[in-house]
Amino acid sequence: MPSIGNPGRRKKISTFISSSLASPSDSSPQPDEDARRKGPNLSTLARRFWKVAAPYWYSDDKVEARLQLAAVFALTLGTTGISVGFSFLGRDFYNALANKDQEQFTKQLLYYLASFAGGIPFFVLRDYAREILALRWRSWMTSYYMERYLKNQMFYKIQSQSIIDNPDQRIVDDLSSFTGTALSFSLTLFNAAVDLISFSNILYGIYPPLFVVLLVYSIGGTAISVFIGRGLVTLNFLQEKKEADFRYGLVRVRENAESIAFYGGEENEMQLLLQRFRSSFENLTKLLISSRNLEFFTNGYRYLIQILPAAVVAPIAFSAVIDRLGEFDDVLDSSSSKCLHDSLEEIHLTYCNVNNSTFLKSNVSMPLDRSQKLLDIENLTLETPSKATLVRDLSLKIYEKDHLLVTGPSGSGKTSLLRAIAGLWSTGRGKITFYVKDAKDPQLPLSPDVPPCEVTSNHNIYGDLERPRYKNSKGVFFLPQRPYMVLGTLRQQLLYPTWTEDPISTSDSTKPAGSLPFLMRVPNSECATVKPRKPTTEDLIQILEDVRLGYILSRFNSLDTKHDWSSVLSIGEQQRLAFARLLLSKPHLVLLDESTSALDEANEVHLYQLIEAAGITYISIGHRRTLYKQHNRILRISTLDPDSAQPNWCVESINQDTMYNLLKN
Repeated sequence: MPSIGNPGRRKKISTFISSSLASPSDSSPQPDEDARRKGPNLSTLARRFWKVAAPYWYSDDKVEARLQLAAVFALTLGTTGISVGFSFLGRDFYNALANKDQEQFTKQLLYYLASFAGGIPFFVLRDYAREILALRWRSWMTSYYMERYLKNQMFYKIQSQSIIDNPDQRIVDDLSSFTGTALSFSLTLFNAAVDLISFSNILYGIYPPLFVVLLVYSIGGTAISVFIGRGLVTLNFLQEKKEADFRYGLVRVRENAESIAFYGGEENEMQLLLQRFRSSFENLTKLLISSRNLEFFTNGYRYLIQILPAAVVAPIAFSAVIDRLGEFDDVLDSSSSKCLHDSLEEIHLTYCNVNNSTFLKSNVSMPLDRSQKLLDIENLTLETPSKATLVRDLSLKIYEKDHLLVTGPSGSGKTSLLRAIAGLWSTGRGKITFYVKDAKDPQLPLSPDVPPCEVTSNHNIYGDLERPRYKNSKGVFFLPQRPYMVLGTLRQQLLYPTWTEDPISTSDSTKPAGSLPFLMRVPNSECATVKPRKPTTEDLIQILEDVRLGYILSRFNSLDTKHDWSSVLSIGEQQRLAFARLLLSKPHLVLLDESTSALDEANEVHLYQLIEAAGITYISIGHRRTLYKQHNRILRISTLDPDSAQPNWCVESINQDTMYNLLKN
């Protein structure tokens, strides 16, 4: 039987052992969840395998996929027939050699050479077709999983709730392993079955009792091998997780190099990284021991049985990939499951069309000046996931040009309030209502199928409802303290997230060879109708000048230059670039979470004047006293006293008296 561990795995293990010699000998205890984890049973493994594997074969690419799969199986069947033919040719060739029959020897030699010339291409084409199909399958699954991962902010939920580890590794590494190994495993089983039938006839013809003994021996050996190696599934799963955790720790050091250097936290980082490395090392040691025990047994009969043990035992590490992808798939499908939604109380987010006459009929309590209202917060109580209250019974209305400054001590719930308004925080209770204009407003091309005061998103961060499809253009625009810089050009930085690059449309006759339709992202037609006009190059250049970033064009040559913008731009430049995005998108309401903290006061005043002139209403979190001049009202949030039933907030108007008292203090 071929060796159970593949050469790549053995090489990887050797490299790991060599690098581990520098690791301290002491070890830290394993996390409880790792210690308690057990491998999935056979039924769970089979269910997850089918759940992960099946969608592609029923997708819009199913016709091409099934044809390629049929071709692979046909080539596999052909190679099996060629192998059987080679066995007969080898028998006749060596018989002629043993009989010293010159004429027969020459004839069989020519047959042998001709068979090699005609048969080898089948083996090569079989492997090539299998790899091409695996690549196509992986490409589709990558697109499929990334779409679900980014849909409904699932990436945020997974990260914020720590639901599963390393989703990025599952998309990159596990999908690649799954598709390649699934095809190889399927073909191995198919080839083994065909070979068994084909060669059993030969073996049975030689000596029937030998055939029976070897068949029983192979089945028994396979069963014993599976029993000995049953722990490999859990160990392989944990090894993938621990190595990914160690790599992630190193990436975090690279991404936060400056902060770590400022803090002088090298020793702490070293200890944390070594702890993760030791955890991976200890698990790999257990994996080596289990593999050693398995090979003690398998090497004893590997030369007698080659088909069944190889088909059953060799892919046992593959089950760890199935388990990880199946777990990932279950999480993506379980947005409304009990494990993610265990509270009936939540913050409800509502979008209402305020310019429709029927709105007043169904909501008679709404004020007459509702056309100017942007946001209504009613009896909002914010809680942490552990049910600690941050803000109690907040009620607040925001109208156009009604700029609000939110202040308070650290940990009082200021940023959590912005997250709740932006739709990222649902722990607590209360109602948040946005008022958007209908499609009759030429400045707001809202989709005409939005009914008056429709609850477009019953705000449950764990629910299965779609986000409002017009949220980016009509809802909340959020500017964090450290802006997010996308991977792309300077033009893409400015257009994010309201616009994306236009897809390249190609006709069937000009479509590049080997292109896959599911990797070509086509904008949703419904979403495309609600976006404002895409800015021109002149617009982008002008907006850079407006936010006092015009000089970076000469610094980076053009708008289409690609750089690691989070590294080449200072925090202050990134904050000004974020304001440029805001001015291009022109939302009605923007949430600013200390978005000018890295700017001097002159630039801060200039940016606030720009968004004020653009007619954008803003809610800011900040601590600078200079911000008072840019706002109409102030919301003060204090640290909540758990023994008091009183609200921990108050709203004040900012006027001359307020400014006088501020300067006096």
